[in-house]
Amino acid sequence: MQLTGAQIVIECLKEQGVDTVFGYPGGAILNVYDELYKHSHEITHVLTSHEQGASHAADGYARATGRVGVCFATSGPGATNLVTGIATAYMDSVPMVALTCNVGVSLLGKDSFQEIDIAGITTPITKHNFIVKDVAKLAETIRRAFRIAQKGRPGPVLVDIPKDVTEKKTEFTPIVIEQEERFAEYITEESLERAAELICRSQKPYIFVGGGAVISEASEELLEFVEKVQAPVADSLMGKGAFDGNHRFYTGMLGMHGTKTSNYGVSECDLLIAIGVRFSDRVTGNAKKFAKNAKILQFDIDPAEINKNILTDAHIIGDVKEILTRLNQKISQQEHKEWVDKILKYKETYPLKYADAGLSGPYIIQEIYRQTKGDAILVTEVGQHQMWAAQFYRYSRPRTLITSGGLGTMGYGLGAAIGAQMACMDKQVVNVAGDGCFRMNMNEIATAVRQKLPLIQVVINNHVLGMVRQWQTLFYEQHYSATVLNDSVDFAKLADAMGAKGVRVTDREEFQKAFAEALESKMPVLIDCIIDSDDKVWPMVAPGTAISEAFDESDIKK
Repeated sequence: MQLTGAQIVIECLKEQGVDTVFGYPGGAILNVYDELYKHSHEITHVLTSHEQGASHAADGYARATGRVGVCFATSGPGATNLVTGIATAYMDSVPMVALTCNVGVSLLGKDSFQEIDIAGITTPITKHNFIVKDVAKLAETIRRAFRIAQKGRPGPVLVDIPKDVTEKKTEFTPIVIEQEERFAEYITEESLERAAELICRSQKPYIFVGGGAVISEASEELLEFVEKVQAPVADSLMGKGAFDGNHRFYTGMLGMHGTKTSNYGVSECDLLIAIGVRFSDRVTGNAKKFAKNAKILQFDIDPAEINKNILTDAHIIGDVKEILTRLNQKISQQEHKEWVDKILKYKETYPLKYADAGLSGPYIIQEIYRQTKGDAILVTEVGQHQMWAAQFYRYSRPRTLITSGGLGTMGYGLGAAIGAQMACMDKQVVNVAGDGCFRMNMNEIATAVRQKLPLIQVVINNHVLGMVRQWQTLFYEQHYSATVLNDSVDFAKLADAMGAKGVRVTDREEFQKAFAEALESKMPVLIDCIIDSDDKVWPMVAPGTAISEAFDESDIKK
C-alpha cells in the first residue's frame, strides 16, 4: 500500500508496540503530528513543557518498563533541546528512539530557518543515528533504530527526517516484529569454567551488582547465584533493586557515598565478582588502590567495558541473565561463614545514621519508604538528595529507582517521573529533588497536571546547591561561590499556580501529614521540605583516595 512518510512513521511505531510518545510539535514535524492526531486512540502523545522534558520522560518510561522510550521534536532548537536527555540515556544504557524532523532535503546545508545538523551533534551520544533522505528507506530505518536501541547494551538512537520526506509517498509493507534473542555469542565453556574455578577457590568473595543486572532482568538468577556463592553483596547507584536491599547479605552501595561496610569489605575481599558494572570513578575511588587484595571477575554484555577502568583476572562477555543461568549450573554450593559473619559485623558497627531530631533528607527518604511500604517508584534529580535516596530507601525490586547516574543530569527527575508514571499508572511515583535541580525543569509540573498524574514531587530544600556546597565546605575552605539560593522563590505557590497542590513543611510531623495526604490525593502534589543548609551526605570518600578511606562526621571530629 502507498503511504506518506508521516504515515509510515506512525505505522512503524505501532509495529513496535509503542503506546506512548513524549514530544513538542513544530513546523518541520507537523506532518507527523497530523498523522499522530488520527491515531490518538492507539498512541498517547504527552505534550511536555520543554523538549528536554520529553527526552527525560521517554527515558523514565524506558527505565520503568524495559521497553523503548520514544520522543518527538521539530528541527533546530527543538532537536537540540533533546541533546541532554539523549546523553543521559546514553550514559546509563537506556533504550530510546528520538525522532526529529528537519528542513527539506533541498534546504539542508544552506543555513535554512531552524536547520541544524542534529545527526552530527548527537553522533558521540547515540548508539547510532540516521538522516533519512529517501522515503523508500524510511520504514527499514525506523525498524533498525528500534533494533539497535534494544540489542546488546541498550542505548538511544536518533532518526532525523527532512520534512519533504514525511510528505512523499512510497510502498509500505507491514511486518511482525520478532523478539531479539539474548546476547550469548561470546559466552564460552572455557570462560564459564574459569569463572567457576575462581569462585570455588575463593575464601572471601564479594559480589558487586550494577545496572546491567537490572537491564537484563536477572534478579532471580542473581539471588540464586548469591545464595550459592554465599557472599555479601554491594551495588552501584544504577544497580539498585537488582538484589533485594532487605536481604541479610546486602551491604549497601559501593564507592564515594557508599557504606563503610561495602567499601571496607570490597577492599578486603579476595575475589570481586562484578556483575553488569562499568567501574565508574565514583565507585572505584583511586583505581590503583581499588580491591587491591582481590582477583577481579567481571560479567558484562559490552566487550568495551572489560579492562577499561579496572583490569580483570577473568571475564565473561554476554547478557548477565544468560551468564548467571549457565554459571549457576556449574558452581557447587559454597560456604563462607567466617567471612560473611565478619561483614555482617561491619554492618552492625558502621550503620548509616543521621540526626535523631529535625527534618532532614535521610528522614524524609525513610518516611517515604515507610508510608509507601517500599512499593513506590522513586525518581531523583542529582545531588545530596539522590545519595540519600540511594542510601535510605530499601529497593527490593528492579526498576524502582530511576535516576541519572553516568551523566548526573540536574533537571532530569520530573520529566523522568512523568514518563515512569505514564508507564505505571498502578504504581505511586515519587520524584525527589533538591531545590537547585527542581528549578531547572519545574515547568513540567504543568505537564503532570495536564495529564492528571498522581505523582508526588518532594523538594528537599536547603536553599543551596547542597552537594557542591558540601565539597566547598570540605575541600575549598568554605568558599561558597555561586552556591547560595537564598531567594524568595516559593515552590508551593508555584505548584498551586500550575494547577497542582503545593505544601511547605518544616518539621517531621508536618511532612508525615503532608505525604500521607498526597498519597490519598490522586493528583500532582508538591511538598517543599525546608532542611538545614549544611546537612551532608555521609560517608564520603575524598577524591583521589581509596574507598577504604571512607569517612564520616565522627571521623572528622576525631
